[in-house]
Amino acid sequence: MMELKFYNTLERAVVPFHAIRDAQVGMYTCGPTVYNYAHIGNFRAYIFEDLLHRVLNYAGYDVTQVMNLTDVDDKTIRDSRASGKPLSVFTKTYIDAFFQDLKTLNITPAKVYPAATKHIPEMIQMIQTLLDKNYAYQASDRSIYFAINKFPSYGKLARIDRENQRDGVRISTDEYAKESVGDFALWKAWDEKDGDVRWDSPWGPGRPGWHIECSAMSMKYLGKTFDLHTGGIDNMFPHHEDEIAQSECANGCRSVNYWLHCAHLMVDGEKMSKSLGNFYTLRDLLSKGWSGRELRMVLTGCHYRKQLNFTFDALAQAREHLRRFDDFFRRLHEACAPADAPTLEPLLLEAKTAFDREISDDLNIAGGLAAVFDLTRDLNKLLEAGSLSKSDAAKALALFAEFDQVLGYLDVGKSAAAEIPLEIQALADARFAAKKVKNYAEADRCREELKAHGYAVEDTPAFCRVKKL
Repeated sequence: MMELKFYNTLERAVVPFHAIRDAQVGMYTCGPTVYNYAHIGNFRAYIFEDLLHRVLNYAGYDVTQVMNLTDVDDKTIRDSRASGKPLSVFTKTYIDAFFQDLKTLNITPAKVYPAATKHIPEMIQMIQTLLDKNYAYQASDRSIYFAINKFPSYGKLARIDRENQRDGVRISTDEYAKESVGDFALWKAWDEKDGDVRWDSPWGPGRPGWHIECSAMSMKYLGKTFDLHTGGIDNMFPHHEDEIAQSECANGCRSVNYWLHCAHLMVDGEKMSKSLGNFYTLRDLLSKGWSGRELRMVLTGCHYRKQLNFTFDALAQAREHLRRFDDFFRRLHEACAPADAPTLEPLLLEAKTAFDREISDDLNIAGGLAAVFDLTRDLNKLLEAGSLSKSDAAKALALFAEFDQVLGYLDVGKSAAAEIPLEIQALADARFAAKKVKNYAEADRCREELKAHGYAVEDTPAFCRVKKL
C-alpha cells in the first residue's frame, strides 16, 4: 500500500492517511443541487474528488464513494414551481445532464448516487433521534430545529468564534452566511411556497432541510464513522459544520476522520458570475469547440487547495499539450529499434518514483505532472535517435497508462498509426526504401503523392512516420 498524506481541514495540517478498514475507504462527496446545469466551478470540485478517488485506487485502496443528488431544497422547489413542472420531472433533466457531463470529463463513477427524495424515512428517523436526545426542538412555526448550544464543539471545522453569537436565533433557509450562526432547520413545516412538495412526518407535513440529507445518506451507505468527506471550500460552513453537529449528536461518535476541501475557481482572475459574462457550463465550452479532455487537464492544472484561474489561453495550452502527447504515444506505438536501450529501466523507475512521491503528498499534481513531462522529454530523445525498441516502447506505454489511472486524460492507447490506410502506409514505406538507396526522384514522387492524398511524412533513422495533414 502506498503511504498517503492529506490536508485534513479539521486539523489544519497535512497528516498521514489511515483507513478505518485496512484497504477499504469510505468516501462521501457533496454532489450537485439539480436545479440547473452544473458549471465549471462545480466541476473543479468534482474533478478534485475524482483525482482523490483515483489516487486512492492507485495506492491500492478499494473505494466506496457516495455522491448525493440534492433533488429537494429551496432552489429546486422554487425553480420547479416557476417552470410549472413537478419536482421529479424538473430535476430529472439536470440529473441526466450531470451524468452525461461526468462521462465527458472521464470522472470515475461513484458506487452510489443517492437522491434525497428517495431517503426521506432515513432523515425522519435521524431527526427523531435528535429530538429524543434533546438536541432538537419543534418551534412555533412547526419546523424542527437543531439547538447548536447543546453541541459545545459546534464550529470546530470552520473555526467559528461563537462567543458573541446569540443562542436561540433560528435559520430556516438551507444556505446562510457565516454571520448567521444559529439553530438550523432539520425539518421544514409545509407552507404554500412548497406547492405539492411534502411528506408526512410525526411532526406534520413538510420536507427535510438540506443538511440532514447528507448526514442520513452518508450514515446509511458508509456507517456512523467513515474515512473521507470532501467538497468545495464554500460548503465548509454552514453545510459541513451542520453535518458534523447533527451526525455526532445523533450517533454519539466522530462522524468523519478526514475532511478535504478544494479552493474556489476564478475566471480570468475574477469570480465567476452571469453578470460579468464569465459564467460557463460544460455545455457552453463544448459548444465553443473545446473537449472534455482539454477541460479536465485545465481543471487539474493546479493544487486543489489553491485557487484555480480558468482562462481560454489555458484551454489552448491544454489542447497543444494533448496534441503533443497523442503524437508522442503514436511514435511509441511505432518504435522498432532492433535492441533495447540500456538506459530505459532507470528512466522508468526514476519517473515512477517521482510521480508516486508527489501525488501521495496531498495530491501534488504539479509535481506528478513534472515527472510525466520529464519522462516524455527523455523518451523523445531516444525516439529521435532511433534507439527505442518495440519492447522498450511497450514498457514505457505501460507506465504512462499507470500515470493515466490518476490523470485521466492521456489516452495512452491512442495510436494514429491505426488510422492510416494500408495503401498510404505502403506508399510511405516505398518512399523510405527509395530514400535509403538514394533514389531521391522516386522518394520525392512518393512524397508528393502522399501530400496529394492529405498526408505528410517525418523521417527518423530507423523508420518514417505518417501524419494526416
